Amino acid sequence: MNVLITGGASGLGAAVARRVADDGGRPLILDRHPPKDDFEHMQADLADRRCAERAVHGLARAAGGLHAVVTAAGIDACGTLCEVPTEDWEQVIKVNLLGTAAVVRAAIPFLENEPHGRIVTVASTLGFRAVSDATAYCASKFGVVGFTRALAAELAGKVAVTMIVPGGMDTAFFDGRPERYKPGADAELNRPEDVAATIAFALAQPAGCEVREMVVCPSHELSWP
Repeated sequence: MNVLITGGASGLGAAVARRVADDGGRPLILDRHPPKDDFEHMQADLADRRCAERAVHGLARAAGGLHAVVTAAGIDACGTLCEVPTEDWEQVIKVNLLGTAAVVRAAIPFLENEPHGRIVTVASTLGFRAVSDATAYCASKFGVVGFTRALAAELAGKVAVTMIVPGGMDTAFFDGRPERYKPGADAELNRPEDVAATIAFALAQPAGCEVREMVVCPSHELSWP
């Protein structure tokens, strides 16, 4: 199975890539940075639509097609709406929402050529619950929720569509933030490998069976429900 993974050089995306490889699949990484593992990859900025589209086409053609896409890339810009520079705020929307749409759009022709093509988008518990100082992230992930649900209706019977809704994960996602925006010392966070196992479960469903939406979060996740 050829699986294109955005954000596959680190965090959840890297965990998904390793899981795909362990399951006998072929990870194809699209990221701004090269992966640490020796996987096929192309470097691209998801905020640049044309660059993202070229990377999808390049990876798919080199691999002889795509069986699945997992959109695990994501960024954040913490602070109030007036505190966050406009460019940083819009970058979150470009990467998390518009980048997801661009990659999926470019991949659909390849997935439709496969009998069991699959798309897995990665939303967030903050795609359902709004919190202060996260307007860009919430807007982008609320958008991913709506995008994915509409996409599932649009591609029904053609390409399987799953939305994964993770809670907090123990990754570098929180690095570089002011302390007030980092999880506390007692915060419970999921391992990215465990969320990757959930994604692998969705990818492994038999033909005609789709996991449409799954929430995977720590037992005491504060943002769910």
